Amino acid sequence: MQSMTGYGREQIVRDGREMTVELKSVNHRFLDISLRMPRHLSFAEDDVRRQLGAAMKRGHVDAFITYRNSRPDARRVSVDPALAAAYRDAMAELSEATGVVNDMPLYRYAQLPDVLTVTENEEDCEAVGALLRDTIALALDDLTRMRSREGEALKADLTVHLKLLESLRQRILARAPGVVEDYRQRLTQRIAELGATEIDSSRVVQEVAIFADRAAIDEELSRLDSHIHQAYLLMDGEAECGSKLNFLVQEMNREVNTIGSKALDAEIARLVVEAKSEIEKLREQIQNVE
Repeated sequence: MQSMTGYGREQIVRDGREMTVELKSVNHRFLDISLRMPRHLSFAEDDVRRQLGAAMKRGHVDAFITYRNSRPDARRVSVDPALAAAYRDAMAELSEATGVVNDMPLYRYAQLPDVLTVTENEEDCEAVGALLRDTIALALDDLTRMRSREGEALKADLTVHLKLLESLRQRILARAPGVVEDYRQRLTQRIAELGATEIDSSRVVQEVAIFADRAAIDEELSRLDSHIHQAYLLMDGEAECGSKLNFLVQEMNREVNTIGSKALDAEIARLVVEAKSEIEKLREQIQNVE
């Protein structure tokens, strides 16, 4: 089980090429990858997205990629002889017109605009692509380790709230049979208070049976128990479980709401409020689970 929050950074220097990859991830409903990389590496963008997508299923990921080529063949300098000659002729004309001796050295010509042009040589896409893949793989290892540590912390916290919810379910289950008996006693007492000399026991039994059927929460408690145990199984599994856990929590909330509306008992109502509080805590934490 992994969190969607993590950070990883790695750098590889190989054959005069330096690649740095920084990854930051936060929670998101789906996998959303934001890439920032040099334009001359755009040929590798699709491969980068596939590599990141194979390692993560959910979360917003910011990937920052920087690259520096310090090889001797990384750049070339081009000379514009015609432009340099034009500058020379212009300087000679200026010297003649002003009477100032033209003693301009060669290095000053090199400093004039556009006489020398520095351009990047075409990259070896195969070598750069391999370097990029290797650097991303290491950064992903860092990111995954952090997401796993965060995931273990999330799992521990979710387990606490699931156990509390399980305990509340057990208390509701233990209280449920007493609800019908309390209703029978209240009904009998109410009839007596109204001055009835004889109580029709069959009628009382019928009313109690109707109430018992209306207030029955056995099925809801059984489904709630199933959802709780399914959550444990998902957290102990190998696959990403955030979406499924989120769905289970919605179902838990549905069952608890139904229990609260059907039970018609103050003690169960109080337990339901506590259960809903634990479910809300579960919901908040699950938003960070991949």
